[in-house]
Amino acid sequence: MREVAVLGVGQTRFGELWDRSFREIGIEAGLQALVDAKLSSAQLGGLFLGNMASGSLLDQEQIAPLILDYAGLARRHLPAVRVEGGGASGALALHAGYLAVASGLYDYVVVGGAEKLTDVPDATANQITSATADHEWEVVFGATLPALWALIARRHMHLYGTTREQLASVAVQAHAMGSKNPNAHYRNKLTLEQVVGAGPVAEPLGVFDCAPLSDGAAAVVLGPLETARRHTDTPIRLAASQVACDTMAVQHRHDLTALASTREAAVRAFAQARRAPADVQVAEVHDAYTISALLSLEDLGFVEKGRSGPAFAAGEFGGSGRLTVNPSGGLKAQGRPFGAVGVAQVVELVRQLRGEAKDRQVSGATLGLAQDVGGTGATSVVTLLERAN
Repeated sequence: MREVAVLGVGQTRFGELWDRSFREIGIEAGLQALVDAKLSSAQLGGLFLGNMASGSLLDQEQIAPLILDYAGLARRHLPAVRVEGGGASGALALHAGYLAVASGLYDYVVVGGAEKLTDVPDATANQITSATADHEWEVVFGATLPALWALIARRHMHLYGTTREQLASVAVQAHAMGSKNPNAHYRNKLTLEQVVGAGPVAEPLGVFDCAPLSDGAAAVVLGPLETARRHTDTPIRLAASQVACDTMAVQHRHDLTALASTREAAVRAFAQARRAPADVQVAEVHDAYTISALLSLEDLGFVEKGRSGPAFAAGEFGGSGRLTVNPSGGLKAQGRPFGAVGVAQVVELVRQLRGEAKDRQVSGATLGLAQDVGGTGATSVVTLLERAN
């Protein structure tokens, strides 16, 4: 297996993009990534596209060849593959692209992620996204994604003393970070009082504990590390990419407060990269709900089990400590176009490791981690990226 580098990145604004089509935003992100990589489309070997629900949301399947077609590449007959894994769809597409380049099958591929979630009513979008949980044993009985994460939050609070204010601190930090990101869905700051006092969604989670449903697209170009300097002065090595899965239904898990798939994917990723959690300076983690960020930090090995709430509330992950979490604003503020999230996390980390993140730059970052989750943890993808020497 040869080493793989991220050569270029691109991303649209996230938000309510009612005036833009799915194909428009997908092509925009891909073209940005190609230009950034100084690569022509004639050099591409394939496309891997993360998307959760275009059939249900847009009545459009076969979206990977659709994007190739409207990018003017249909007559090159390139392989174009859609990858689906709920909220982890984009991260899984990245994993597929990584394997394709690492194996030597292709030299250069575009990995994209895109979703249009605001073209249908909120009730419809929430119904579709809740299908990433176990439909037969959870959703059919009325358990939405927020409700399931709320159950997990209640158990964490019971076992470890996690407080409502500690959960709220995740949202406060996310919006503080997102206020510096021009692509973010929400750029407004929040106070602890606003988050705690917001209307309930599923107790103890309120409106501001939940990430928005967003439109948006992101893309990266992957290629061999050995030729990366032909395309960029700051090649970013894709040091590890690992996927792990767990039970679909929360009720079947041994521990409601553990993301076992994240824990296993992280162990494998750190072993692959020959690194440890203490080596990471910047991380983009799954914070679709404030509780999911706390669980993620624990199961990635950044903090002891049950200690993420106090650590977050104390500001340990806001730039004052050794690890900065979600400088993009995370899913909570940057936005949550399901298929694009995992790719957008990598876009942010590449910009951080290149030193191109401007107002939100993490000083001296050389190793970054991205973690994305499908459903309530049935799928987890952990990626490590490192600035190459």
